[in-house]
Amino acid sequence: MVRGPDFCREMRRGEEAAVSDLLRAAFGGEDEVRLVETLRKKQQIAGEMVLPWQDFGIAGYYALSGFVQPKGWLCLAPVAIHPELQGQGNGKRMLGLLTEWARISCRYIVVLGEPDFYSKCGFNLAQAAQLTSPYPITHTLLAGPGSDVPKETLIYPKAFESL
Repeated sequence: MVRGPDFCREMRRGEEAAVSDLLRAAFGGEDEVRLVETLRKKQQIAGEMVLPWQDFGIAGYYALSGFVQPKGWLCLAPVAIHPELQGQGNGKRMLGLLTEWARISCRYIVVLGEPDFYSKCGFNLAQAAQLTSPYPITHTLLAGPGSDVPKETLIYPKAFESL
């Protein structure tokens, strides 16, 4: 019997290989692994969280990195849940805690992804409508304080250019 997840926590030193394995399994390639490795090497990651799963290992992961502009804003990427555990609400719970943190700490977090999924986690597509981004605004969502619609230009760390 596989027992359920523990609480989401900060990634610990020595878990890098397990996270890379999870990213390969979730995305089917090396792009996200290279992104995380580059962000780590350039010290651009603001935080890495994992979802431990007893009897399974690292079942979930996300990284936050700082934008070049606007200062103080965070980019959420990548986000991964092991394929065998997707569709069970694990990602939604993990990211729901993150969006609540963004709200109460008055921090903006941007994610580029599937609006139907991320809106269920607390991200808002309409709130990102006036952002300027090198990526499609139709798939850019924002979490943070209030309900304002900021007008900002997003400049991602260079590591994102390789995606």
